Amino acid sequence: MKIYLSTLLGHGTLSREEARDALTAIGEGHCNEHEVAAFMTVYLMRSINIQELEGFREALLALCVPTDLGTSNLVDIVGTGGDGKDTFNISTLACFIVAGTGQRVAKHGNYGASSVSGASNVMERLGYRFKNEAAALRQEVETAGICFLHAPLFHPALKNVGPIRRNLGIRTFFNMLGPLVNPARPDYSLVGVFSLEMARIYNYLLQRDGKPFAIIHGLDGYDEISLTNDTKVIRREGEQVLSPEYLGKRRVFAEDLSCGGSADSATSLFRSILEGRGSWSQNAVVLANAAMALQCTGRYAGYPEAYAAAVESLDSGQALRCLETLISIQ
Repeated sequence: MKIYLSTLLGHGTLSREEARDALTAIGEGHCNEHEVAAFMTVYLMRSINIQELEGFREALLALCVPTDLGTSNLVDIVGTGGDGKDTFNISTLACFIVAGTGQRVAKHGNYGASSVSGASNVMERLGYRFKNEAAALRQEVETAGICFLHAPLFHPALKNVGPIRRNLGIRTFFNMLGPLVNPARPDYSLVGVFSLEMARIYNYLLQRDGKPFAIIHGLDGYDEISLTNDTKVIRREGEQVLSPEYLGKRRVFAEDLSCGGSADSATSLFRSILEGRGSWSQNAVVLANAAMALQCTGRYAGYPEAYAAAVESLDSGQALRCLETLISIQ
């Protein structure tokens, strides 16, 4: 690690192989917390490049706990986080909306490191038991249409750096890695990113994977479709900038997306939305993200049809039933 730190602190960059070896050393516990903190700090001062991110990703996937859910016909909706907006758990809610349409979901997530409430914070409070046993996760997918993959149970490196990330309390390059290393290897991905630069890097990597995807970036800085401004959408076929009016019928305000300031309030809001007690703005944002994910699967003629399916999932209570079924089999 000292060699890699010397390179980085001398304003150099790592090759893909060096990046892979460095993160493998972290994941296998060969580095002390000071070396890890120094390594992470470098990437707070400069952007990560494609070769480094690709090497980091290779290391995490090589070290991860194997997870066979019995199908690859899965979708994940996940953001990098780190946008500093402290929104409620839009991506995780959208996953339940998607599951309510009959599309199976393998949601990958973690505790919030730079936000008030990450996906794992909410799922834990809802009564979900984190696990990495493939048979149990497969049962959840078959019974509830969705399972949750708590990242530290599958990725040793994420477990090892968790306390350091929480102590820093700001975005690190691990935020960028999360959406790229779902251990279930889903066929479809909706990935939210916090910057256009990161969208470009993700586009390069996901194009190489050869699977359908959509990368989304709110042009006012959100790592999801926020409906507060236009959204940049990047797919294999090309790029678009879509308006809030197209994606969610009308524009909403940033204050409508607040998580309430704590994981407990975020959890209460999460359940209220699925129970049909969300505000118009809250519902619209969740539905827009769910619809974009559904469109990725190719099951719908276009976005309007996918949006209608998302509305039906929420309004019929099917999305809520997916949550209740998932929690009941813990």
